[in-house]
Amino acid sequence: MNKKYKFKAIKIILILGFISSIYQCSSNKNPVTDEKVLIETNPIKRSEEYIKKGGGILDFSTDKKNTTTYDFATSNALWRATLKSLDFMPLANADYSGGIIIYDWYSEDLNSKEQIKITVRFLSNELRSDSLQVVAHKKICNEDNLKCKTIKLSDQIPSEIKDKILSNARTIKIEEEKNKKKIN
Repeated sequence: MNKKYKFKAIKIILILGFISSIYQCSSNKNPVTDEKVLIETNPIKRSEEYIKKGGGILDFSTDKKNTTTYDFATSNALWRATLKSLDFMPLANADYSGGIIIYDWYSEDLNSKEQIKITVRFLSNELRSDSLQVVAHKKICNEDNLKCKTIKLSDQIPSEIKDKILSNARTIKIEEEKNKKKIN
């Protein structure tokens, strides 16, 4: 076959394939079941339908029958109290959904050979002493900071930190209650 005809044949096949794909995309049929699919054009209604089917994270509906509640970090007094209590320490990682805050190594002195690291695990959203676990580690380095030894601190320091967090959480909770009464 002549090169000229091969080129034209390829062009025609590509054009037909393009037209076919546009037609298939514009047809509102499910490619698997070949059933007609109606697509809602209003994004809010579409998201509400998606939520009713069990998907999505936002609920735009005004109907109060839905009892799903979402706890975010801003509404959790323990989480906020922890951030407030340990705000002097550098934050390494915070994962609200995983329930953990990890602080980076900290020392008060620039040339200090000793540093501490604190990890706070949230076991519950309730304001109780068993709702969080505080773990503290201490790193002690030699003169040239080449050799370091890391040890887990006794329960006294983590217990003091936990008490401070719980005290701040109670204060935050009391302030929230006062603000709710002012609004109502």
